[in-house]
Amino acid sequence: MAAHTPGLMCSRNRYAMLCPFVERQDGLYLLFEVRAATLRRQPGEVCFPGGRMETGESPEACALRETGEELHIAPEHIELWGRTDFIVDASNAWMQPVAGKILPEGLTELRPSWTEVEETFLVPLSFFREHAPHLYHYDLRPLPQIDFPYEEIGFPSGYAFRGGRVEVPIWQYNGHIIWGLTARIIRNILQITE
Repeated sequence: MAAHTPGLMCSRNRYAMLCPFVERQDGLYLLFEVRAATLRRQPGEVCFPGGRMETGESPEACALRETGEELHIAPEHIELWGRTDFIVDASNAWMQPVAGKILPEGLTELRPSWTEVEETFLVPLSFFREHAPHLYHYDLRPLPQIDFPYEEIGFPSGYAFRGGRVEVPIWQYNGHIIWGLTARIIRNILQITE
């Protein structure tokens, strides 16, 4: 056990994403992507650059690699600031956001990979501070198999498995809908940078 690195028990996949900040004269902005309409998963959604971590890869290395693949920004043109709080989704996927600033050289080389990215856009960080998101929720309800062995575990009348609730923040900015996991990450950034 001494060589084991603790992680999320039962997690199937690990992901990392870069929360890319851009500094302008009037303050900090966040750089977003819109996923290409041709993608199989979440086409057209607003997100940060990121993806599945490769074996032995750190979240920082994954975030830089994915940003390079999706936006063609070289790692040396990104100043990493550190990890924010990680998040686990309902499928037990572990996701680690990494905050960093795109340096001016990185902005000049920014070229979205059109197989993955429809477009990019900037939003002032102040927008998120000044406008609360609309908040919605959905319930997570346990649905055991019909033949679940309640008697075997000592609960012949059934067991009250715990459910959960997921908060879904939604912002609208210049025709773009920023919601779900991406919006939850933004809320976390706002909380830890107050």
